[in-house]
Amino acid sequence: MSNLFEPTVEAAQQQLSRVQPARYAQTRNALQGAVTRLSPYFTHGFIELPQALAALSSRFPLSGQDKLVMEFGWREFFAHVWQHQGEAIFKDLRPAISKQRYASRLPADVRSASTGVPVIDQAVRELYATGYLHNHARMWLASYVVHLRKVHWRVGADWLYGHLLDGDLASNHLSWQWVAGTFSVKPYLFNADNVARYAPSEWHSPGTVIDTSYEALEVLAREAPDVGPEAQRPEPLSEPALLGTPPPTAATPLPAALSGAVQLIHPWMLGAAEGNAAQRIGIVHLPFHQRFPWSALRWQFVLTRMAACTAGLFVGDLQALQPRLTGCTVQSRTTANPGYAEALQAMAALEPVPRFLDEPPRFCQSFSKFYSSAQGAQRPGRWHQ
Repeated sequence: MSNLFEPTVEAAQQQLSRVQPARYAQTRNALQGAVTRLSPYFTHGFIELPQALAALSSRFPLSGQDKLVMEFGWREFFAHVWQHQGEAIFKDLRPAISKQRYASRLPADVRSASTGVPVIDQAVRELYATGYLHNHARMWLASYVVHLRKVHWRVGADWLYGHLLDGDLASNHLSWQWVAGTFSVKPYLFNADNVARYAPSEWHSPGTVIDTSYEALEVLAREAPDVGPEAQRPEPLSEPALLGTPPPTAATPLPAALSGAVQLIHPWMLGAAEGNAAQRIGIVHLPFHQRFPWSALRWQFVLTRMAACTAGLFVGDLQALQPRLTGCTVQSRTTANPGYAEALQAMAALEPVPRFLDEPPRFCQSFSKFYSSAQGAQRPGRWHQ
């Protein structure tokens, strides 16, 4: 398991206690900057955004214009888009910037961290080792894959999602679309100077394809075919497998009989079990994971927590669990993850995911419109509620 993120609520709270909003605002673009490292805990529900903001605003004077608060707002914006667009987030929301054909497979040299571009190879190695990447590194990786290697953003998004401990379909896939220019007005490009400014020396990439001007990169993005790997390349790295079923675990099997109040704990509500008196059952809905597989690192992160907070674990199609819940009062939390969403709606009373921003009265296609429309961003006092 990655030693960066212990799968406990206590670890999430300890990480939250280290956050310094002013330092975050000043250094967040640097790979060694004071980022929060809360994203795996947010994605899997160890801690919720309103809870985090309540804790932070008790220590620091925050407003809706603070960089950290606005970054939290981006998570809710992506969830807002997913709520309104549904499965459409997995397709181009705008036309691609190039009329060239984008590949449907990720090149082997990208998967094996052997492109010869240090910033890309370092990013892939760190991803496999830790299940985490700084946001700037994710943007560099996505930009290289889409605009220089001419791979469709969806291919890269699915791959990155599976390896990230914090992989969130809305945040991840819409961010890839933003980089690609299918969810933004222009493509995101970067060059070697940008890497040298924000990354440690081992990430610097002089003399490679990205060591050029933004004007030249724009031409490559819009008109050139796949630039291919560099002539000088490191030894390839084996990619960890992405698994559509969880690896063997020592999880407790389901009780022989279920009765009374039952709470179904899915992978995105792993802090909700705290203090709940219902019988808690962990659930893994295999049809979802066969469509969106996870690395063993991510499975271990989720299942370790599930084993600690539930009386048993169900792995399979949730329709097969429903007959065993006959006569039970079943509770869970809503989720937009496909398969889980439909199954849980049919078998449980669902509480909403806690949000710190109010939902706008209509769909907002841009973050600025969403953030200005979402009442509450300017009222930090409500975060204590």
